[in-house]
Formats: sequence, C-alpha cells, structure tokens
Amino acid sequence: MEGLPILSLMMLVPMLSALVCLFSPAGLARMVALVATLVTFALGLILWSNYEIGGAQWQFTERAELFAGFSYALGIDGIALLLIMLSVFLMPICILASWEAITKRVGEYMAAFLFMEVLMIGTFAAQDIFLFYVFFEAGLIPMYLIIGVWGGDNRIYASYKFFLYTLIGSVLMLIAMFWMVAEAGTSDIPALMQYDFPAQAQTWLWLAFFASFAVKVPMWPLHTWLPDAHVQAPTAGSVILAGVLLKLGGYGFIRFSLPMFPEASAQFAWLVFALSMVAVVYTSLVALVQADMKKLIAYSSVAHMAIVTVGLFAFNVQGLEGAMIVMLSHGLVSGALFLCVGVIYDRLHTREIARYGGLAINMPYYALFFLLFTMASIGLPGTSGFVGEFLSLAGIYQTSTLVALVSTTGIILGAAYMLYLYRRVAFGEQKNADAAAMKDMTFREWAMMVPISAVVLWMGVYPESFLAPMRADIAALDARISVAAPPSDSNPLMGPPREHAANHIEHSASHKEGAH
Repeated sequence: MEGLPILSLMMLVPMLSALVCLFSPAGLARMVALVATLVTFALGLILWSNYEIGGAQWQFTERAELFAGFSYALGIDGIALLLIMLSVFLMPICILASWEAITKRVGEYMAAFLFMEVLMIGTFAAQDIFLFYVFFEAGLIPMYLIIGVWGGDNRIYASYKFFLYTLIGSVLMLIAMFWMVAEAGTSDIPALMQYDFPAQAQTWLWLAFFASFAVKVPMWPLHTWLPDAHVQAPTAGSVILAGVLLKLGGYGFIRFSLPMFPEASAQFAWLVFALSMVAVVYTSLVALVQADMKKLIAYSSVAHMAIVTVGLFAFNVQGLEGAMIVMLSHGLVSGALFLCVGVIYDRLHTREIARYGGLAINMPYYALFFLLFTMASIGLPGTSGFVGEFLSLAGIYQTSTLVALVSTTGIILGAAYMLYLYRRVAFGEQKNADAAAMKDMTFREWAMMVPISAVVLWMGVYPESFLAPMRADIAALDARISVAAPPSDSNPLMGPPREHAANHIEHSASHKEGAH
C-alpha cells in the first residue's frame, strides 16, 4: 500500500464514472454507476484491511500544495475510516434502489450520486480546513439537484429549503475558519486540533461552527428542512441523506468543535443537552401522529441524532464511542427503513400508512426485513441500535442523570411509534385489494436488503470490530477535552465535573472507613 494514493483513487473512480454517465444512455449509465460504486467499495475494503489499529493517528496521508494557504491534503484516522466505509457501502445500494424507479434523465441522476460520493469521501478525508469546507459545502449541490429534479410534487420548495438552511449556517463557519488560520498560522486540521485558541475567542468560534453543524445534524429547532427533504426526495436520495449527509454534522462536532474549542464546548454543553432533550421528546411525539411513512422515519432521525449530540458532549469515552456507533447504526437502519418504504411505494405509489395493512400475508419476506430494521431502530439487543444507545446513555449518565433520563424516554417513545407503524403496515386485515395483490420482493430488492441486514446484526453481535479502529482516536479526543474548564456545579443539566466527582467518591470512601 505504500505510495498508493488510495484516498484519491477512491474519489477518482466515481468522478470519472460520473462524467461517463452524463453522456451515456440510461441502461449504460446504470451499469457504469453500479460498477463504479462497487469498485469504490472494494477500494474501501482494501483501505479498512490495511488500516493499522494502534499505528499512527493519521494514515494514508497525501499532500500537495495548490497555492498559498490551501493544500490538497488527505488522510484518515479511525473515525474518518468508519464514516467513509459507511458512505461507500450505501452507495451501490442506492444505485440498485434507483434501477427501476428513475426513468427520466437517468445519466444525470447517476452522475449526481457519483459526484456526491466523491464529495462525501473528500469531506471525511480532508486534512486542510479550506479543502474540508469546499467538500462539505459542495455536497449540497448534488442533493439539491436530486431533490429538485427527481423529487415529488413539492420538490422545488423542499430543495430550496434544504439548500438555504444548510448554506446560511456555513457562511459563519467560513468566516471563523479565516480567523483561525490567521491566528494559528496554518490551515492543517491535525495542527489546529492541537492549537490552544484564546478562551474568549473559542466562544465565538464555537458558535460559528455550531450554526453550521447544528443544521446538518439536524438539531431542534433547525430540523424543519429534514421532513420536507425526505418526503420529496426519491428513495435513494432519502437513503443517502439519512445515511451519510446527516453524519456530516456529528463529524464536524468530533473533528472541530470538541478538539479545537474544548473550553467553549464545556461552556455550551448545557445548550446542546437542552436542545437535544427537546428533540428527543418532541420529535418522537410528532413521529407518533404521522400518516406518511417517510415523515415518520424522518422525525425519528431527528430523535436518534439527538442521542448522538448528547453522547458527544458527555465529555467521556463511553459517550463519544456511543455517539459514533449510533451514527453508523442510524446510517444503516434509517437508510434501510427508507428502502422498505421505497419497495412498497414502487408498487402502489403512495406512502400513506392507512393504504396498507396485512402485508405479512402476501409479502412475508418483506415483512421480515421490515421487522428486523424496526427492531434495530428501537434498539433491540443483538442489533446495531442497542450498542450505540447503550454506550451513549452510559456516557451521559456519568455526566447528568436528568439528561440520561429524558434521553431514555426517547427510546421508549421510539418503540411506540415504530411498532405502531409496523403493526399498521404488516399486520391487521387487508382492506385494500391493490395492496393485498402486491408481489413479494424481487432479486434486486433482496440484493439491497441482505447486505444491510448482515451489517446491522454484525455490529449488534460483535461491535468490537467497529470500536477497535477508532478507540485510540476517541481516547486522544477525550484526553484533549478532559482538560477543558468544567461547567459549573450549579448547572442543573450537568453533574459534577469528573475531577470533582472523583474527589467526592474518594471523600465518601474515606468517610465510610472512618465511621467503621
């Protein structure tokens, strides 16, 4: 592997294939896109198998100075590795999901997905702060086109709302980046992660980055673009939006907000907790009353991503590891749930829950896959959903019992709305003849569902294979943020800081020993 620019190669394959798709007829464009995404996934497997656990923090690095203050610098740690693998794993499944559903401008559609794959890999691999910004923002363009051109009846409104929400917050982030580079004298992300910015400046920098990442996650009350985008997007658009694009916000917190502004992160942890608690309860209750399947899953995404933000700002290893596993699991499970909606939407062309019922009778295999992903979304032990939520809640419990309690209610409400959805779709009597006449899954749909099912169960049964690559990076991040000025003991959303808690335990132990 030495000397092979594998990260650039993983971006070059879909980029060249996208150009081919633009000038190809529909059938050829589909084949080129599928082969390109499978080749990129194979390169991803090579990347993962050659990643040295316990080795250097940044591996597979590439660097070329483009002009003053801007470098083409790539490299990954364990955190970026797992998010890149999530991206390249979902992309061939998205192409398969679009195989029959997309009939107009097929070449342009496939090219948009391939360009998006390039930009997602680039975002996670970028080691120059301005290169990160270019990839981070450019990723909006293909998704904007996918929703706006191939979306539903209200697609123009949804695409504009998606674009404006996510762009406006990022303008503040760019201004902050210019100040940071001028202050630190470098645009290198690993160097900036170790630089100690002045405490007062950290407050403003953190808020500028928060404006961008909070929209991407999305955090309440900045989440309103998400249900509209999901409902109007084609099935594959929803899969990649929920599977990867929402993770850009969580990745931003891990890569920028926490290590670069640790004091400000500790200072504003109460704000993140407050917004996350509202999101967990409020969006779960909203999901419970939805009549549209896609909207229900979209609101559930907001609730699940709130568990991520809670874990990230718990300021301990369990919370950080849990947040990462929740992100990976949510990417797989919510993507699979949108695929499940797409399977029956392609047959009946409606997402209204009331139009279905009793599908376990005529579509038993479909009902089985839908059940697995429903249970994974709830967090059933043995599935990927359980591991991440357990770790996140264990992490936040050490920081704040109140936040842990409220976050746990989201899991209870999640069971309510997901089981309610499943019962109305898969069980009960068949009231509609057209739904009762639908055929079970085709070979293409099996090819979409089986890989995701396997990884969801793999992550649930043996999470160590996903935790091991990022453990050293999470520990390094924890060491960086643990020295931050702890929040005030009087804050009701935060427990005692770690040093204080340790002292309290030690004092209690000595007190008991003296009493004996």
